[in-house]
Amino acid sequence: MAKKAKEGSPEQKLRALYDLQIIDSKIDNIRTVRGELPLEVQDLEDEITGLQTRVDKLSEEMDSLNKEVAGKKNVIEEAKMAIKKYEEQQKNVRNNREFDSISKEIEFQTLEIQLAEKRIKEFKAKMSGKQEVLDASIVQVDERKGDLDIKNKELEEIVEETKKEEEILLKKSDEASKIVDKRLLTAYSRIREASKNGLAVVPVHRGASGGSFIKIPPQRQLDIAARKKIIVDEHSGRILVDADLAEEQSQKMNEMIEKLMAK
Repeated sequence: MAKKAKEGSPEQKLRALYDLQIIDSKIDNIRTVRGELPLEVQDLEDEITGLQTRVDKLSEEMDSLNKEVAGKKNVIEEAKMAIKKYEEQQKNVRNNREFDSISKEIEFQTLEIQLAEKRIKEFKAKMSGKQEVLDASIVQVDERKGDLDIKNKELEEIVEETKKEEEILLKKSDEASKIVDKRLLTAYSRIREASKNGLAVVPVHRGASGGSFIKIPPQRQLDIAARKKIIVDEHSGRILVDADLAEEQSQKMNEMIEKLMAK
């Protein structure tokens, strides 16, 4: 049976630190299981927003072009009515000057019709191109929404599976942080942030640091096992604990978490 560490001793500080590392590593593992899903969900949401903005803009442009076409059609109808009126007037002219004047008005209205018809063709050509892009964008939005539904479902399932454990671990991490000496907690946080795998406190196994896997001198190993002071690995910068302490705290922490999960 492990001897109880004296309160406030280096050994107790090391145990508290390693407890915090165990808890935080378990939280890291849960979040690793979720993988890139939260980022993928965010990327899909951003893409959908961008595509929807394009769809809205294209729809507005299509509405504007439709109004332009309708306007030109009105111009054509008004010009036709004017031509009909001028043709009636032409039947009752009294001289060539009046006839020529009315003929010019008819010619002008005919040119107005031709110009309006030309503009309608141009508008419809633009509309055709925009409609293709609009249809493709709408399809893309629907496809991405389908992808988002799938990813959200996957994420919800994973979150639901690990929700209770994560809540317990987060609470325990907060509790453990309050027990750790403030100076050590600052060092722990700094080392953890700089580490790719989030390890700030590592055990010594087979004479090597769990952080760098570089052999530790025998006297240094004895100092670590004595638990009389906080020792940092000169290669990785991580805080070192002996294998027995690590095993004791891991077993204790796992049993506690299992009990809390069983409630």
